[in-house]
Amino acid sequence: MAELTRPAADLHAELAELGIDLDTGTRRRAEYSFDASNYRVPPLAVAFPHTPADVVAIVRACTDRGIPVTSRGGGTSLAGNAIGRGVVLDFSRHMNRVRAVDASARTAVVEPGIVLTDLQKDVQLATDGAFTFAPDPSSKSRATVGGAIGNDACGNHSVRYGRTSDHVVALDLVTASGHRLTATRDGLRATDPDDVPAVDEAARIATGLDLLTQEHLGDFRLELGRIPRQVSGFHLANLLPENGFDVARALVGSEGTCAVIVAATVALVPVPPAAMLLCLGYHDLVDAARDNAIILDYSPAAIEGIDSAIVDTMRHLRGADSVVGLPDGQAWLYVDLDGDDLAEVELRGAELVSKLRAAGRLVDSRVVGDPAERASLWRVREDGAGLSARLVEGGESWTGWEDSAVAPDQLADYLVDIKALLAEFDLTGVMYGHFGAGCMHIRINFDQRTDEGRDVMSRFIHRAAELCVRFGGSMSGEHGDGRARSALLPMMYTPTMMAAFATFKRLWDPAAVLNPGSIVEPEPLLGNLALDGVNPRAWQTSFDLTPTSDVPVAPFVHAVQGCIGVGRCRASTGGVMCPSYRATGDEKDSTRGRARALQEMVRNSPTVADGWRSEDVKESLDLCLSCKACSTDCPVGVDMATYKSEFLDHHYRGRVRPLSHYSLGWLPVWLKIAERSAPVVNRLTAGRLAKVAARLGGLTPHRSMPEFASRKQIRREVGETSRDGTADVVVLADTFTRGFRPEVVGAASRVLADAGLSSQCRSDVCCGLTWISTGQLKQATKTLTRAAELLDDGTDRPIVVLEPSCAAAFRKDLPELVHTDAARRVAARIRSFAGAVLERTEAGWSPSVPVPEDVTVQTHCHEYAVFGAAAQRKALQAVGVPRVREATGCCGVAGNFGFEADHYDLSMQVAEQALAPALRDSPEDAVILTDGFSCHMQVRQLDPDRSSKHLAQLLDPAPPSKPDHQSGD
Repeated sequence: MAELTRPAADLHAELAELGIDLDTGTRRRAEYSFDASNYRVPPLAVAFPHTPADVVAIVRACTDRGIPVTSRGGGTSLAGNAIGRGVVLDFSRHMNRVRAVDASARTAVVEPGIVLTDLQKDVQLATDGAFTFAPDPSSKSRATVGGAIGNDACGNHSVRYGRTSDHVVALDLVTASGHRLTATRDGLRATDPDDVPAVDEAARIATGLDLLTQEHLGDFRLELGRIPRQVSGFHLANLLPENGFDVARALVGSEGTCAVIVAATVALVPVPPAAMLLCLGYHDLVDAARDNAIILDYSPAAIEGIDSAIVDTMRHLRGADSVVGLPDGQAWLYVDLDGDDLAEVELRGAELVSKLRAAGRLVDSRVVGDPAERASLWRVREDGAGLSARLVEGGESWTGWEDSAVAPDQLADYLVDIKALLAEFDLTGVMYGHFGAGCMHIRINFDQRTDEGRDVMSRFIHRAAELCVRFGGSMSGEHGDGRARSALLPMMYTPTMMAAFATFKRLWDPAAVLNPGSIVEPEPLLGNLALDGVNPRAWQTSFDLTPTSDVPVAPFVHAVQGCIGVGRCRASTGGVMCPSYRATGDEKDSTRGRARALQEMVRNSPTVADGWRSEDVKESLDLCLSCKACSTDCPVGVDMATYKSEFLDHHYRGRVRPLSHYSLGWLPVWLKIAERSAPVVNRLTAGRLAKVAARLGGLTPHRSMPEFASRKQIRREVGETSRDGTADVVVLADTFTRGFRPEVVGAASRVLADAGLSSQCRSDVCCGLTWISTGQLKQATKTLTRAAELLDDGTDRPIVVLEPSCAAAFRKDLPELVHTDAARRVAARIRSFAGAVLERTEAGWSPSVPVPEDVTVQTHCHEYAVFGAAAQRKALQAVGVPRVREATGCCGVAGNFGFEADHYDLSMQVAEQALAPALRDSPEDAVILTDGFSCHMQVRQLDPDRSSKHLAQLLDPAPPSKPDHQSGD
């Protein structure tokens, strides 16, 4: 850890005496050096307040020392307004509750760190679904109320519901001097009326605000509030007499530069009884924007636009069926219509389509009625920022000019001109946005790594700002100004208005300690860019991480810089990533937190030094379960399991490894030995020596060990390996299946025969997964090279791998570690068993055995990531299972992870995210399906009275008459 400066050491000591969590560690500071913007600013420390009193103490201590304070929620800011050089206050960790919901008053009192979707869920639960909190930015599953207030966030339905400022009733604040004030819609008061210093401060600020307003009545009326999305600058028009001297709304959008929010009273809106989603296809986004005026006449709740580049990227990352329900076109609008009566809404929708067809620009349309289709379409829109960052062809795009807004009726002409400007600079922009509100998000292929590229970026942004101002627009339409736009504000506002902004800031924060550099007295536009100054070191890797397009950095650097901070890994619902973050709530344990530590490592920065030997990075990666879910759930496709494996390989070269790397990492070798004396080994691992053996192997004593299959049983189920190549498919008895569940091999062969396919069983190759997950890549590559040579038999026969994690390793890791044509050919032939079943049903086969009525399936993380999120559910539905209950989330064992002594407790916490609740909700007679051996063991741990099956056993036309226990030779 780097030595603390004197102010930081004094601050740490003072706050520690008060029991306040202030983290000055190098790893923690690395995690909070970034938000979702282009910028990097390492903080002095990160604080995790529990109460408003903690915030008062922190702010007072910082102000006394002249240390800046930056408020932070989900860290999803695209403008750089959630990072700072002093103390960063993370409210998302502890101050994240709904304090009260008042349905009669239609208000809720909330803490700043609550995530928007959690607030919406709690409100709907408290009001029986009658009300909700309206603002719904695309980042709502991880963005917080405090962040939404700080930026005046809007969202997909802002056409109907406006901005966050339209829903703020009151704000409880801590001022820079450490006083508790409450801003309301008609003034400012001390939170505690008996707190005399706070009363005095409220009076001083209120008097100053009144004088400021009286001096600038005309300026505020002429320059502010001209278009729906004028978010840039301070919202001082709310102080005008006709607006009731609304101090609360004047503070919304101030980006933490004036006060620290510790609670908010927000207004709630009714949930419409009837709604429909209309999807409209166009040739391009300009045509779509020209229909804005027609659509707005039909009172939509939302008009959202995307282009084909984002859709193509989603399908590339997550499969063709990840986007369903789109009509023909190359650009699309999502139009939400709602009301009190569904018939009226449907009639309005039909009339709208008819009028759009008559206008001549509409290519195709459809009403999206299926909930799954609606969810898939909205997810494309919500993941737009990430999906557009790394596109199918491999190019990069970045923020910089991504949040401008104009009047909705001018959007089409603005798009024409901004496209022309892009072409002039030979830049490409990926566009999506809130068409109904005139707000466009554009990610552009800026080169931020070179002087020439940064010069082009600067000149383009200044020209784009001039263009926006010419249209009477706002440089920020919802993300705030931050470091990205504050320096441009004098292009948008007069010197008089800029002076008024400075006075407003000074009234609240005379010492200028609150989020300095935003809005007033900004830092340079291209200062502190995260991509500037990366260590040019080669960073050689075993995995082939070469991007599909040229970038001037090492492939590993390019890979870890794929994380742009959108923070979907911090979402508590939806998808599978990131199971460890969902268990701990600590940024360290998110995919983003780990990526930030790696990004600092490749910079060789003072915060994370020592390269591959970094203890900070090792600590950050420790609780990664290597589930691979991030490789598909992350909009940018960050594959932390691969990066962890690569790091561990370098970190432990020439060093003693953890015991589990030898016991579990070399499991394929131990299984070969154990099969010769399985009965003896099983008695030892199940008896009194079990805990001793576990301790010697670095394993947890709390988990029962699996039974090893004997050579006799393996021979009976697997048979002798055939090399004649005449069978239709190759069934690969992977190491786990051969060693622990050989009965699955026989079942799989019989199912395939029932489906009309002859099979050749092979058990002489290994995917090397245990060496990959423990970062022993030399042995993994050697193992996979041999496997590729043996399996590359000159045919294109499918290779059906029974263990999903092994199938995923053969499909993805094999060609990345073994750089041969044979490896690529073998990888292309790999199928999971669920995938093979689905292929046969699509060819017309149906099982000859009756299927159960009710199946609970543990979705395997690796199969989810590599073969598609719905692989097992689709297979079960295809064979006719009427009710499929999915436990979509990591089981918690994840190969070696859940067996390691230090990880058992977290493993069981992760199980509570999906698998454990699914088991509790499953009827006693429901079949539990676990194709993955790790999942099978976790079911046994959670409910010893439950048994679980592999899909092959479920469909086996000739199952054994009774359980086949391990037997001797």
